[in-house]
Amino acid sequence: MYFEIDTPSLIVDMNKVKRNIRNMAEYARSLQCGLRPHIKTHKISGLAKLQLEYGAVGITCAKLTEAEVMADEGITDIFVAYPVIGAKKINRAISLAKRIRLIVGVDSEEGALALSEAAQREKITLEVRMEVDIGLRRTGVPCEKAVAFGRWLNGLPGISLTGIYGFRGLIGTAENSGRQEGEILCRIADKLRAKGIDIRDVSGGSTPTGKYVAMVKGITEIRPGTYVFNDMMQVKSNTASIDDCAAFVLVTVVSVPYDDYVVIDGGSKAFSTDVPLKSPPYFFNGYGSVVAKISSGVASQKCPGYHCTWNENTGGGVNADEDLVFKALYEEHGIIESRSGKTGLKPGDRLLIIPNHICPTVNLYNHAYFLEEGNKLREVSVIARGKLY
Repeated sequence: MYFEIDTPSLIVDMNKVKRNIRNMAEYARSLQCGLRPHIKTHKISGLAKLQLEYGAVGITCAKLTEAEVMADEGITDIFVAYPVIGAKKINRAISLAKRIRLIVGVDSEEGALALSEAAQREKITLEVRMEVDIGLRRTGVPCEKAVAFGRWLNGLPGISLTGIYGFRGLIGTAENSGRQEGEILCRIADKLRAKGIDIRDVSGGSTPTGKYVAMVKGITEIRPGTYVFNDMMQVKSNTASIDDCAAFVLVTVVSVPYDDYVVIDGGSKAFSTDVPLKSPPYFFNGYGSVVAKISSGVASQKCPGYHCTWNENTGGGVNADEDLVFKALYEEHGIIESRSGKTGLKPGDRLLIIPNHICPTVNLYNHAYFLEEGNKLREVSVIARGKLY
């Protein structure tokens, strides 16, 4: 099975994907909180539709191009959680808003005025949410300015301020970070309502924090993304176990110069390098975790038709195979070292590796292979990859 396709390739275990989607949907439903998953992780229209089938209220995108692709695939409720700046982007947003329910993020006077002018010109009302900086110090209106900005924004013609949102990331523990995120957003929403502004949607949460954000009374929606696949970041933060990880990069051993390391055909063009290896709360031993060694000729229950050894260590985020460390990356080469001094691998053997950060890793691939019932691999287009604007 794993020798039927070329490498490096992105492999997606659909049984695990469906389990992850179902679990998050059921959790949000149990708290009567809307789920609007971020599709920047998978960028695949079929998975977005699957999330909607399981109960998501809509989807979240980072870029207008992602939203346009998903709208072309029939998805009609999309939130672009990013400032829409520039005449070309604004014109595209207006065009898209005529086709579907589109919500866009706003965090500046310049952006809001441009959206207002374009919407009036096209005689439509554009739905917007104000982004609030709730601790990450990235985009968003500072908390102390949020009420004043919201009152001004609410008075602009051509746009309708229906909600607020924020992204805090993982600051401290997931529980504390999530609860603080939810509480800050709800306090600001209440202050805006006290000024007569009809704030209907209060949106927050990521994969590690979303469950705790949803517990806060007043939160109407969470936007996790990575949960659909999970990765070693989620394992490291104790958000998921290795058994919850559903996406892998399949690579081939191309060179074995010495006993203690091998060279694979997956480098920085096959694995994301955006997460520093040694920074809190993540201290990685390498660029991903090896979870399977596959060589031809010996049957195995885990990998039918091939010899495949697994070490499914679900605790603490250490490498699944404790001996093999994904030590270094070049453009086209990856280096796997053995702690014991002997990898036991030969040219032509294959490895399955869970990346540290799956979202930008997926963006490197034109297609993925879905592992489905009967151990069949189906090629699927990563239709929204590479969308930069």
